[in-house]
Amino acid sequence: MSSGPYAQVRYLSLRGRSVLVTGGAGGIGAELVSAFAAQEARVAFLDIDRERGESHAQATGGRFLPCDLTDIAALRAAVLRVEAEQGGIDVLVNNAGRDDRQTFADIEPQEWRRMLALNVDHQFFASQAVAPGMRRRGGGSIIMLGSVSWMRGRPGMAGYTTSKAAINGLTRTLARELGPAGIRINCIVPGAILTERQRALWLTPELDAEFIGLQALKFRLTPAHVARVALYLGSEESAGCTGANFVVDAGLTQN
Repeated sequence: MSSGPYAQVRYLSLRGRSVLVTGGAGGIGAELVSAFAAQEARVAFLDIDRERGESHAQATGGRFLPCDLTDIAALRAAVLRVEAEQGGIDVLVNNAGRDDRQTFADIEPQEWRRMLALNVDHQFFASQAVAPGMRRRGGGSIIMLGSVSWMRGRPGMAGYTTSKAAINGLTRTLARELGPAGIRINCIVPGAILTERQRALWLTPELDAEFIGLQALKFRLTPAHVARVALYLGSEESAGCTGANFVVDAGLTQN
């Protein structure tokens, strides 16, 4: 029996279940790997950052596979490898993404396409890759990662907000398409999550106070708040849920 923040609630249906997380070496992704590992799932994760990935695998007992998720052939090969090594994939968490800031007037086609590739393309192709195996096994859970940024119309993030809005539509379409096979598709929609990347690049006391002021709940969200929802969606406790957005934003989008 594991200890720590994820031992308070036990999802027995996750014990021994095969889980794949994309972008699992840092930020929300690393927390997702830790959370599923604490539930005694068999967790594999993909990331381009080999050093951090290997370190996190050692810390959690997860299986790390280095992969550039914009290389769809490499992504498909990694999925096949995880399926072979873990006897299939029961839960896919499409976590990887980049919230790079871009100046509207300066965005070039290559930069635009890269943002879409990083944030939405891999979510589609990873889902496509795991679907046949899930179908053969009688079902599974695919968890997409969106963002409230598109709901709020954040300036300076056109590529990011466009890709995250697309995930909303993709979730609903795949839920209908894969539902007859017993495959559930849901989307976690995080708000202002305090990660090490946010701290390093953008966090200021003024921005911190702004988010607290806008939120209904007066505390900063962390990756653990997202991971707890992912555990629920990966478990059989959410067996009746598909095609839905699960907003984790402390009430930010109420304004």
